[in-house]
Amino acid sequence: MQNDPHIARAFDRDLEAIQALVLKMGGLVEAALLDAALALESRDDELAAKVRAGDKAVDALEEQVNTEAARLIALRAPTAGDLRTVLTVMKIAGSLERCGDYAKNLAKRSVVLSQMPVIDGTAGAIRRMAKAVQLQLKDALDSLIQRDVELASDVRQRDADVDQMYNALFREFLTHMLEDPRNISACMHLHFIAKNIERVGDHATGIAEQVIYLVTGALPEEGRPKADMTSTAANLSEQR
Repeated sequence: MQNDPHIARAFDRDLEAIQALVLKMGGLVEAALLDAALALESRDDELAAKVRAGDKAVDALEEQVNTEAARLIALRAPTAGDLRTVLTVMKIAGSLERCGDYAKNLAKRSVVLSQMPVIDGTAGAIRRMAKAVQLQLKDALDSLIQRDVELASDVRQRDADVDQMYNALFREFLTHMLEDPRNISACMHLHFIAKNIERVGDHATGIAEQVIYLVTGALPEEGRPKADMTSTAANLSEQR
């Protein structure tokens, strides 16, 4: 394919169009994540409903990405690095679709929580965690467009920071539940919200790893920097 400059340019144009769809997906997911966290903090059921309804647009864009990518493979028959690029973009679109699902789940639980007593300080902490993850996701997508391995590596390193925020929230939820059993139901919902945000961070890290693979031809050799100690904390609690 690369021997014909006209075909090569057509491939590049098609690929740029697909990447533009992925960036549009990313923008919608980032906004949904922040809006869901804001809906939780402000107890805005109307905003939560908007987030839930907006997930359909994310799903539609993923389907469009897959359709266009399949058409590109069939029409242009890319090989080697070009094929790797198309497959990477498809995988990233799948990760973004999953992130949109997590944002929708946040919005669903925020509606339930709006009918429960406020757990002091937790909604603001969750919003700050959501902002950190949104920036992580934004930088991962920027690294894709710029083919920036250094930025992608930075996104991977920041995953440990998100885990630390999640760990701190987990301990706070436990404290509130132990202090007053009436907080248990709300704290369980808040815990699932925090966990969903942490999962979005995992997907952002996965996108960054795909960028590294796309540029270098190999996934990072070292394991992800993780700092999620909640399973250990849960085991210790059961032993006491």
